[in-house]
Amino acid sequence: MALDIAVVGAGPCGLAVAVAATKAGLTCAVFDRGCVVSGIAGYPTYMTFFSTAERISIGGVPFLIAGEKPTRRDALAYYRGVAGHFDLDVRQYQTVESLEQTGGAPAVHARGADIEANDGSSSDVEWTLHTLSLDGVRSTTRARAVVVATGYFGRPVLLGMAGEELPHVRHGYIEGHYAWNQNVVIVGGGNSAVDAALDMYRAGADVTIVHFLDEIDPNVKPWVRPEIEARIRDGSIRALYGARVESIEPDFVNVRQGDELVRVPATQVYMMTGYLPETSLLEQVGVPIDPETGVPAHDPDTMATPVPGIYLAGVITSGLRANRIFIENGRDHGDMIVAGMMRDTHKPA
Repeated sequence: MALDIAVVGAGPCGLAVAVAATKAGLTCAVFDRGCVVSGIAGYPTYMTFFSTAERISIGGVPFLIAGEKPTRRDALAYYRGVAGHFDLDVRQYQTVESLEQTGGAPAVHARGADIEANDGSSSDVEWTLHTLSLDGVRSTTRARAVVVATGYFGRPVLLGMAGEELPHVRHGYIEGHYAWNQNVVIVGGGNSAVDAALDMYRAGADVTIVHFLDEIDPNVKPWVRPEIEARIRDGSIRALYGARVESIEPDFVNVRQGDELVRVPATQVYMMTGYLPETSLLEQVGVPIDPETGVPAHDPDTMATPVPGIYLAGVITSGLRANRIFIENGRDHGDMIVAGMMRDTHKPA
């Protein structure tokens, strides 16, 4: 028997969809290529959220903490607890390789002005998810609706430079301990880059920031900015502003700063240049994606795409501007999706 909803992505917004479905009496399973809330699991070990606990809670379950703002560890425990409380069917380490429409009338993939006329709903459509487990087992699951909630950490932004594929180059950061006594270059000047720079400096790394702007990004957290600026002023952390990495070698990074080419020693390189949303499943089934904004076509009231039975939830709805949707406003997408599906189910014939 087909599920009512299959969710691709077990982040907070994907879990919120499953909670909303469970409360409505719908059958639902959540698939993730990693662990539950794997995006948060990939945050720096000692990270503290910008948001308060109440604003990132889901499903009406209180998020209680001792401090003012939740830590990564608090969040991991909370979301595991929510999934357990509602007995959600979370299928971890199951990559959804493809989607295939196997029921209902053939999907009409809307384009241009037709997008607004199609609410994405269909009472008889059915989709088959083709999944692959870590041990190589392929499986299929049928569902009336599929919600793509693949989050922020889809594909790292690659700069296309020589050496970017070397093993000491990373596109994420976990903990400063691994950088002790190492020459580290961090590319970027936003919150992630600054947090990584300070943590690795405290762990005993020799840190250089390379940033194309003339200063640290203006949106760096206000309680962090004074410290990074102080460390740069006193030389504890080196900053090359108005600079870009031209190439990476096994022991050096070549940086262009104005007319000067600077060779910076580097045994570890962290490319904190952001991520692109993972839209391959949406492209596969014909959901239109705006080439300029990267936003998949969808109805903001129901989160339905023009392709019947395909919905969006969470940060993937913001396209290339990931800072438009967070857990705070993406957590409501599940209620919107389920409400729309229930209205469609109970439409008069």
